[in-house]
Amino acid sequence: MADTFVDLLGQLVADHRGAAGTGHDTVIVGLAGRGIQSSRTPGMHEREARRLGIAYSYLLLDFDRLGLPDAALGELVSAAQAAGFHGLNVTHPFKQAVIPVLDALSDEARAIGAVNTVVFAGGRREGHNTDSWGFAESFHESMAGAPMGRVALFGAGGAGAAVGHSLMQLGAGRLSIVDTEPGRAEDLTLRMSAFFGDRVEACADPSAAVRAADGIVNTTPVGMAKYPGTPFDSALLRPEKWVADIIYFPPDTELLAQARAAGCRTLPGTGMAIYQAVRAFELFTGRPADRRAMAGHFEAAL
Repeated sequence: MADTFVDLLGQLVADHRGAAGTGHDTVIVGLAGRGIQSSRTPGMHEREARRLGIAYSYLLLDFDRLGLPDAALGELVSAAQAAGFHGLNVTHPFKQAVIPVLDALSDEARAIGAVNTVVFAGGRREGHNTDSWGFAESFHESMAGAPMGRVALFGAGGAGAAVGHSLMQLGAGRLSIVDTEPGRAEDLTLRMSAFFGDRVEACADPSAAVRAADGIVNTTPVGMAKYPGTPFDSALLRPEKWVADIIYFPPDTELLAQARAAGCRTLPGTGMAIYQAVRAFELFTGRPADRRAMAGHFEAAL
């Protein structure tokens, strides 16, 4: 099957080069995940590359669209490397599953236990996490002064791990982790406790977590077009609470809309999406990206 993947990605690269008018010196990257057809990441990367005069192709490797099982991730990564990709971004549901097929991890990715950016360099696959930094930058920019005594984190997957570390570094006094699979919340709590001690806890009662929290962050896919709804009963929201969502397609999730209606301060996922792309672009190209330009690219990609 590996040869089939190499052929598939080789054809995707050739088709994209032809459509984009780029040549064999093009920087080629991709996004591996499920349900990613609405992603604005390709547009952000390609527009910033054009601004800098870099030939650049960004391909969507949507496991849903390609009809691939989760188990094909390792073969796809190998095929992308063999096909001449410079790297991959990785999103739901692969940010933790990709780690066993990598050769090395950055210190941050190792601490978080999740990867969203893979760089192919010197024959090696290096995993990085730009989500944590991206969330922190977005929070600093838009949520200054938000109370951080107790924060409820919904989702214990790869994105949840990155955002959880970010929240603790931002000064959360206590972090309550909620997941539909309690074992995952307990596992993440155990990993994070090695860095943050007893300030991190798993919570099996979503309602209790929301009631006790100063702020709530959704890192689950609930709210995406493919997974409509909210991760908890939004009737529990009160004006003194703040609510953040890392989903950015759609940019205004049902959770954020209901939080605003309840009088809550809100943080959409657009900032994190932009800033994680800034850092990933720099890892792929070795060139600095302009934050304001990338924000403009995000809007243009709509």
